[in-house]
Amino acid sequence: MINDIQHDASVRMGKSVEALQKAFTKIRTGRAHPSLLDQISVSYYGSDTPLSQVANVSVEDSRTLKVTPWEKDMVQAIEKAIMTSDLGLNPTTQGVVIRIPLPPLTEERRRDLVKVVKNEAEQGRVAIRNIRRDANSEIKEALKEKMISEDEAHDGEQEVQKITDKFIKEVEKHLEIKEADLLSM
Repeated sequence: MINDIQHDASVRMGKSVEALQKAFTKIRTGRAHPSLLDQISVSYYGSDTPLSQVANVSVEDSRTLKVTPWEKDMVQAIEKAIMTSDLGLNPTTQGVVIRIPLPPLTEERRRDLVKVVKNEAEQGRVAIRNIRRDANSEIKEALKEKMISEDEAHDGEQEVQKITDKFIKEVEKHLEIKEADLLSM
């Protein structure tokens, strides 16, 4: 019973950390990375389709992304989708290849991005704490229903806290890495 609760909490906390990592990849660091364009959708025969399903996105050099559409007709649609995104990028087209130069980040923009990253990390910590609260309430409910003893409940809550601490440290580690990445260059 308690092991199931702890396992469920651990899995959910792991998913929270994964969600945080995904959020961090969307925050650009000045280096070109294909995941920067992950949230862009292109109108493909009337339906919105992720860019990765209509073109190949690759890194040409540290400051340039290269997008190669699989169909020649998609060049204009892809270029328009990139320009209208909130990323502030200006693609240039050369035949069927779209190049996206990434402007260098200013010091002020870096500081703003660090604030955004810290906010994302705090949201991750809050999500993990909420999962801890849920797990502890499940343990207390099991104790109230007399399915477990008080000692088992106490040990279970301590174990849930250890799991929580482990995942909070993981969030902190990812935050440090992303912050250092943003402030370097």
